[in-house]
Amino acid sequence: MTRNIFLITGASDGIGAVYAERLARRGDDLVLVARRADRLAALAAQLTSDHGITVEILAADLSQADGLAKVEARLREDASITGLVNNAGIAGDGPITALDPAHATGMINLNILAVTRLAAAIAPRLAASGKGTIINITSVTALMPDAFTAVYPATKAFVLAFTEALHAQLSPAGVRVQGVLPGITRTAIWEEEKLETIPAAMVMDVNEMVDAALAGLDLGEVLTVPSLPDNADLDAFLAARSALRPNLSRAHAAARYGLAKSE
Repeated sequence: MTRNIFLITGASDGIGAVYAERLARRGDDLVLVARRADRLAALAAQLTSDHGITVEILAADLSQADGLAKVEARLREDASITGLVNNAGIAGDGPITALDPAHATGMINLNILAVTRLAAAIAPRLAASGKGTIINITSVTALMPDAFTAVYPATKAFVLAFTEALHAQLSPAGVRVQGVLPGITRTAIWEEEKLETIPAAMVMDVNEMVDAALAGLDLGEVLTVPSLPDNADLDAFLAARSALRPNLSRAHAAARYGLAKSE
């Protein structure tokens, strides 16, 4: 049986590294992408030793045009790659009144542009073959933008909407698409000092988060919120949003605006 091969971005630590270990445990071969080749090499050696799989490393900075183009080309041209975990991302933008333009630009490039172009690079192959998997890591902040910083939740809201659109377009062809919405997860993206100020009941271990996300994938979930106790709450949210559709685009403005042609 031909093994699946997953390309994982942001694979050198945190969520990406745990995805690498869990997929390796399942018997999948891997292409690991991150900036630090030394960290990738160490992880690849460990996974190969522990699980007997094939691991290739691809050092690239996805926030830079040349790094993104390199990984994009690999996804487009390598027919053996059957899955993508779009995990690479950064946070830390702070209040909009003190925004660092360079940091915000890097965040948008990594969190939005890279996710979009990598998914677009692999999607035609997967749709043509009628199989494959795209997993996009978004965030619960996409559902509560007023409770965090300005730019990071906006980038993750893009990933959420993008994932839902990918599912609508690719699932009829047999491609699985999943968006994972973690809450606060104990990874390097959070400084330990900041985590200590957050109630422990709100912080999930990264291993448990990824295990839940993969369980959600196995259950066929399009959107997985690992910490949400009752998925019916998410279903109700999505249903309420869908109920707006008939009135979101009409020939005339609503009556409350006092225009003569209002309906």
